[in-house]
Amino acid sequence: MNVLIRYFIILLSLCITAYTGTTQTLGGNAVFNFLKQPNTAQLSALGGLNISAPGKDIGMAFQNPALLRKDMHQQVNTSFNAFVAGISNYSLTTAWYLEEANTNLGIGVNYFNYGNIDQTDASGNIAGSFRPRDYVVQVMASRNHKEKWWYGATLKFIHSGYGQYRSSGIAMDIALNYHDVDNGLQAAFAVKNIGTQLRTYDGSGRKEELPFDLQAGITKKLQNAPVQFSLNFHDLHRFNNFYNDTSFRAGEGDDDFTQKNTLQKIFNHIVLAAQFFPHEKIELSTGYHFQRRQDLNGFNISNGLNGFTFGTAVLLPKIHIRYATGFYQRQLFHQFSLNFNLKGTAL
Repeated sequence: MNVLIRYFIILLSLCITAYTGTTQTLGGNAVFNFLKQPNTAQLSALGGLNISAPGKDIGMAFQNPALLRKDMHQQVNTSFNAFVAGISNYSLTTAWYLEEANTNLGIGVNYFNYGNIDQTDASGNIAGSFRPRDYVVQVMASRNHKEKWWYGATLKFIHSGYGQYRSSGIAMDIALNYHDVDNGLQAAFAVKNIGTQLRTYDGSGRKEELPFDLQAGITKKLQNAPVQFSLNFHDLHRFNNFYNDTSFRAGEGDDDFTQKNTLQKIFNHIVLAAQFFPHEKIELSTGYHFQRRQDLNGFNISNGLNGFTFGTAVLLPKIHIRYATGFYQRQLFHQFSLNFNLKGTAL
């Protein structure tokens, strides 16, 4: 085995052992949770989480650096998401192939704008307004081993600002990818958000944990049909990943978190997706995120389509146009993405 591959596996093992040994963060208790939001329409259409779907969309490499490929050289992915409650999300990703180093290098940014919010005192008197925002800027790199194995890493700078309260952090992702083109099979494993806060919101030394995640996925394209299916898993480092705001439960006397049955806890780790290719220039996608459905279904506000996402794409020679949508309770989001090459050549 290549020495670099060996070092990668050793580093990956150490990261998993060290981080899972100290991290017990549950839903609602981590900082920078916007890192979990999909940055591109294809990812949103596939359920919001997918690290194994093959293709030429560099936007997918934002969440899994091992998906960076040589043929993504100078490709650009731009995305706009008209999110719920007036929230806007903008994303940009691009990459280059460094021939001398035999390495793919990518740069990306994902930015969230929450609009203007009134700033009030304890009595509700308006004292002005502020514009909260979150963003992450990251550098990605990947290399291949022989023909079917790829490994990659991402380094992130994270910033969050809510008026006078600001926080920043640094994190990294490590990923491994196996791609068997002949059999239409791709599998991936990723360790996400290994890092720490550099600056806390209140200026104290009490740092909060990042939304660490262990993910795995597999995608299989059928040999005799224009369709491929994906099965992805998240939060593999903990069994019960239901939303758990401990301070809220203590105040409300809510014991429902501990009463979820085993089957619910298993399915809460799964994201299913399918892509159909009725024509070489048309792509249809759908996904189902079990945990999102559980989190969104509240008393008197449930929606039968919570957790489902849908998307379509028009794949022209020099530009790929994608659209994704899905329900967040009673509201739809609308995300558009464009892929093109800076050289103006075909994708």
